Amino acid sequence: MSASTATLRSEWAKLTSVRSTGWTLFCAFAVTVAFGTLISALSNSGFDDLSQQDKLSFDAAGTSFTGGILGQLAMIAFGVMVIGGEYSSGVIRNSLAAVPRRGLFYASKLAVATGAALVVSLVTSFASFYAGQAVLGSHSTTIGSDNVLRALFGAALYMTLMAVFSMGVATMLRSSILSMGILMPFFFLVTQILVTVPGAKKVAHYLPDQAGTTMARVVAQPEVPYGPGGGLLVMLAWVAAAVVGGYLVIRNRDA
Repeated sequence: MSASTATLRSEWAKLTSVRSTGWTLFCAFAVTVAFGTLISALSNSGFDDLSQQDKLSFDAAGTSFTGGILGQLAMIAFGVMVIGGEYSSGVIRNSLAAVPRRGLFYASKLAVATGAALVVSLVTSFASFYAGQAVLGSHSTTIGSDNVLRALFGAALYMTLMAVFSMGVATMLRSSILSMGILMPFFFLVTQILVTVPGAKKVAHYLPDQAGTTMARVVAQPEVPYGPGGGLLVMLAWVAAAVVGGYLVIRNRDA
């Protein structure tokens, strides 16, 4: 068995043996679907009260993905726990002693966790869509409509990339508490406030979660200076910076 295969199997065993990571992924699924369905139901009941312009720009698919605003927090927690848990418990010392090639260790951990996050995100995305459309009634759309399938995969990729971004940040900070203390309030409150402030809105559009939201929309938002493809590029830039930063830290600093 090659070193890469052995390390991947080891990381998979770690991931599946810790109950908290599994529960966190389940929470990401449940919260996203439940909240998206609720917003879809409310949108359906209040559709007649919308202005004519809002009715014409109504995004049925995007509405069913609004649960991602909360679901991403669970994915952030998952990403932080995958990395930060080893630092908090001190297990990281044993892990690096068993796998001296730190680049291999880091890449394997990212690969296993990213794969798990992607599978859950895909299931969540499709479940959110069908649940949301079921309660939207006559205002719903179908998976075969223009750009809907692209938005489905975009929503799944968005949640997955948030988990990877969080893993990179947790590796740089080497602490679950510190990572959660920064990422949770930032994405739950700060970015949501910044995007409503006229002076900060232009900058806020280039934050990871705002770019990711664009990937899950079918109808373009006039105030956003890029489309789904641009949102993906912005997110990838943030994720790349976090992952590279994490690699530099784990390579150059002792556990």
